Amino acid sequence: MNARASVLDQIKVLDRRLSAIARATPVVRLFMTAPGVDVITALSVASVFDDASRFRRLSSVGAYLGLTPRRYESGETSRNGRISKQGNQLTRKQLYEAATTLLTRNLRFSTLKAWGLKLAKMSGFKKARVAVARKLAVILHAMWKTNTPFHWSEVDA
Repeated sequence: MNARASVLDQIKVLDRRLSAIARATPVVRLFMTAPGVDVITALSVASVFDDASRFRRLSSVGAYLGLTPRRYESGETSRNGRISKQGNQLTRKQLYEAATTLLTRNLRFSTLKAWGLKLAKMSGFKKARVAVARKLAVILHAMWKTNTPFHWSEVDA
């Protein structure tokens, strides 16, 4: 029982340190204004992006994180496959969890959530979560580039 209590105490200390780092970093605080994005996700995305001017096009963000579909092309055949899974695995998982939280637990309306739920009805919830994770990554990068917090929509679905 002492080992468990010791581990839990260490986790609390580490959580406090991460929260302190997040409060001290303006980019991380900015990322945390987006729905579903917590301290760990914001720190992970900030560390992977490294610099706001890293990507020239926003479409490169999803590809860098491995959230875009693979292409299969041979002769006249051309089709999309599963996601490429390139880039940082932890950040991809964190964005996937943020998308899940956004779609299932977030009560406040946003166009991103409405788009994700519409996509879930058409192609399934798992594919919608990956698509929302990619779009959330693009939004986070755009937020960093323009230094603006997440813009919540006023209209309800």
